[in-house]
Amino acid sequence: MQATADHALERAWEVLESVPDPEIPVVSIRELGILRDVRRAADGQIEVVITPTYSGCPAMSQIAEDVAHALDVAELAPYRIATTLAPAWTTDWITDAAREKLRAYGIAPPTGNCGSHGGSAGQAAEQPITFMPKPLPAPACPHCGSPHTERLAQFGSTACKALYRCLDCREPFDYFKPY
Repeated sequence: MQATADHALERAWEVLESVPDPEIPVVSIRELGILRDVRRAADGQIEVVITPTYSGCPAMSQIAEDVAHALDVAELAPYRIATTLAPAWTTDWITDAAREKLRAYGIAPPTGNCGSHGGSAGQAAEQPITFMPKPLPAPACPHCGSPHTERLAQFGSTACKALYRCLDCREPFDYFKPY
């Protein structure tokens, strides 16, 4: 029985690897760090744990539906989907591959390392909350690579992104804000 259970978990991870983020379809929910865990619950069901990029993320219901659909198609029922807010999601959980996909898609990936959550979805470290924004350098343009950019608006196409413009090629772009 245990070998079957392990196979089902491995299969669930594999299936969920291809579930795209509904707002940025070039990256998966796993690559963004939204998919936190796939495990066996005490009752034997597969439990999928997801974390929103911020507590009011409107895409979470769609992400849960997409996860359920992928598991149903793979015939991995019974399962349940749990949303957890702690530790809070951080842009540190975005994989290097996803950062490159964001850049190629025209979204500047977050710069720097927040360092507030241990650097990966599986490791949480205590960190005091501060309400003073850290001054960050402007992101490089994902279109031409120029460092000469300016912020046009604190919020871009979604609340987790800001709107910037390149001063060299003049193209606007979203910047995935670091959290």
